Amino acid sequence: MSFEASAVTCKGFRFAGVAAGIKKKGGLDVGVIAADAPAAVAAVFTGNRVKAAPVRLSMAALRAARGRARALVVNSGNANACTGRQGAADARAMAAATARAVGARPGEVLVASTGVIGEPLPMARVQAGIAAAGAALTTGGWDDFARAILTTDRQAKTARRSLRVGGHPLTLLGCTKGAGMIAPNMATTLTFVVTDARVAPAALARAPRAAVTPTFNAIAVDGDTSTNDMLAVMASGQTGPALAGKTLAAFTAALTELCADLATQLMRDGEGVHHVVTVRVRGAASARAAHAVARRVATSPLVKTAIAGGDPNWGRILCAVGNAGIALDPDRVGLAIGDVVVVRRGARAPGYDEARAAAVMQAPTYAVTIDLGAGSASASFLACDLSHEYVSINADYRS
Repeated sequence: MSFEASAVTCKGFRFAGVAAGIKKKGGLDVGVIAADAPAAVAAVFTGNRVKAAPVRLSMAALRAARGRARALVVNSGNANACTGRQGAADARAMAAATARAVGARPGEVLVASTGVIGEPLPMARVQAGIAAAGAALTTGGWDDFARAILTTDRQAKTARRSLRVGGHPLTLLGCTKGAGMIAPNMATTLTFVVTDARVAPAALARAPRAAVTPTFNAIAVDGDTSTNDMLAVMASGQTGPALAGKTLAAFTAALTELCADLATQLMRDGEGVHHVVTVRVRGAASARAAHAVARRVATSPLVKTAIAGGDPNWGRILCAVGNAGIALDPDRVGLAIGDVVVVRRGARAPGYDEARAAAVMQAPTYAVTIDLGAGSASASFLACDLSHEYVSINADYRS
């Protein structure tokens, strides 16, 4: 079994992305994935208790169809969230229109939306866009689909992997969107993966849950979990033997690698992001404690503004560590920025060179390492800066 680059097609699927006039600034904004036959599907959804209508519909559809679907439709520019009964009806109408376009039943369609919250969908445009996307479906339409899901993203984010099992090359294609309102909680942003692997729905269900934990659930742009987050994996079953045991584990490893690639791209394309920082926590008493500290540091507004300014204000980092809600001995904590030792045993390290630490923080990527001195558990998070551009983008988001 080995990993290698793959082509931009995936057996058993067709894709399309079209411009329907939903986005105020124009561009592709309706995307469809169609499976040639019912595909196995597994998904994880937002942990936000305010769930958008398409999320609720897709969760119910997956349960009713026992993990199988024929198509997925997504629109960008409007989240169809907090839109009441009309929003629920509009999500159902999107599923019905997509079913007509691909020759499926409405219950075989997953729906996703992203964009402005609280605004009704312009359904005439959405319906026309779905019909156009249905007519444009092609095996080579992946890149158009990947662009159709974007909102404030600066560029499309895609990844490819090929997993060879028993002489059969299995393809995985993935794309993601998101630049703000990103914090981990089950899933983050909209992420879609297709594969030609043959895997039963029950077995497939475990793979995305395992893949998101060290990837999409270990990043934070701003600390906000969206109402619309969804990560879905569709498997056409067109290639190779049924995955189980070691081959299923290898598939899950490939999916995790692909998700890590997409999550890293997402962080680098975050709203107003200039620096992506790996927050590493080691010496924790438990994995839960390590994760809590890493997440707290990664989402601290004061830490994020220090990252933006290239300011090695290490007191802000220790403050965040102490606010993580775990038991610790502050006199055992250590801290390094890049290879510069900043704190040893809870106080500034002898010989600490602030100029060197500031120089490290000018790089587009670097690591901050925190040692809690309490055990052997560890965790890591991807963090980023909080810049003037982030404020400007989100202050003007609706206008």
